[in-house]
Amino acid sequence: MDTRQYMQQVGRQAREASRHMAGASTAAKNDALSRIAHEIRNRREALLEANTRDLDLARAEGLDSALLDRLSLAAGSVEAMAAGLEQIAALPDPVGEISGVKRRPSGIQVGHMRVPLGVVGIIYEARPNVTADAAALCLKAGNAAILRGGKEALHSNQAIATCVRDGLAAAGLPATAVQVVDTTDRAAVGELITMPEFVDVIVPRGGKGLIERISREARVPVIKHLEGNCHIYVDDHADRRQAVAIVENAKTQRYGTCNTAESLLVARGIAAGLLPEIGSMLAGKGVEMRACPESLMLLRDAGIDASLLVPASEADWAEEYLAPIISVKVVTGLDEAIAHINRYGSGHTEAILTDKHSHAMRFLREVDSASVIVNASTRFADGFEYGLGAEIGISTDKIHARGPVGLEGLTSCKWIVLGNGEIRR
Repeated sequence: MDTRQYMQQVGRQAREASRHMAGASTAAKNDALSRIAHEIRNRREALLEANTRDLDLARAEGLDSALLDRLSLAAGSVEAMAAGLEQIAALPDPVGEISGVKRRPSGIQVGHMRVPLGVVGIIYEARPNVTADAAALCLKAGNAAILRGGKEALHSNQAIATCVRDGLAAAGLPATAVQVVDTTDRAAVGELITMPEFVDVIVPRGGKGLIERISREARVPVIKHLEGNCHIYVDDHADRRQAVAIVENAKTQRYGTCNTAESLLVARGIAAGLLPEIGSMLAGKGVEMRACPESLMLLRDAGIDASLLVPASEADWAEEYLAPIISVKVVTGLDEAIAHINRYGSGHTEAILTDKHSHAMRFLREVDSASVIVNASTRFADGFEYGLGAEIGISTDKIHARGPVGLEGLTSCKWIVLGNGEIRR
């Protein structure tokens, strides 16, 4: 069959499986996750052999070392996949949870019940471990999943898919509750994102180009974020010792993550005394600072290496560098910081460093981002750190899921009404 026919078949099977998954018990879902983990451990050598095939093909095509690193599996990473499934099995099941029940004057009781989304399509690139993680999260939340991994990981993904199918079947759940697309034809993505009759939501995980394409062409709702231009605002009431340590962690612990700080705002009242110290710390780690004129003057006067000091352009205020580069700006205070963030931020994560409660509360209320942090690093904006156990991705949208998307983000709520013979008059 051609790609369109194949994807239609995958979609129909997923929709049918989703009906079964919506009624699956917590015990059945946990049993499936445990059995999939068992299959992964038992087939470790087969998984590693499949991954070697992918790596050999990737090297032959001249793919760079960073992609090869993301693609690579080892015995430890196979065990980590299995352990991750067991960790998700141990998480509370959100499905069926009833909340907010209130009695109305008519006598009825009205509340919410948490239910699965239905069929979740996930499109991702080179990391094979995403196949196991995504399958596990979707299953625990009572969904069916259609997974379309990158062509570079085709053999690895199909080997993991075999473990998932066998684990599901052994637990008495539909093997088609998780389907890994087995074609590398790019048209499969186009079909997946334009099948609202079969797919309820799409989650793209990958580079900006992939996510922009999905957002532009999808006829199915998309849970996504495009960029992570995260800010740290150092208020004039900040603890100076904390400020240096937090900026260091937020910017330099890892450069290539979406929750890494890319922009530093410093209140004028504290800038002269603190910015040179922060700048020296950043320079010591080789971080280039693209700075406003006032920041440049303070940093130059502090004797910081001139090769690391660059006048900021307008584009720098909105840039996600994913590199040892940070934009730096002196602002008059809280009002200008909030206005700057809401203008140039990507809606991902912003932090304020302050000891003044009223400033912290204003920042929390008025900054329009998925995660807003007081006196801690932006690097905490992560599903594991938030206690979600794991995440399927980050959402900067404002409808349904926002911020790290874990099990609860893979469910929705429906209204329930409990009565005892009441009629409307």
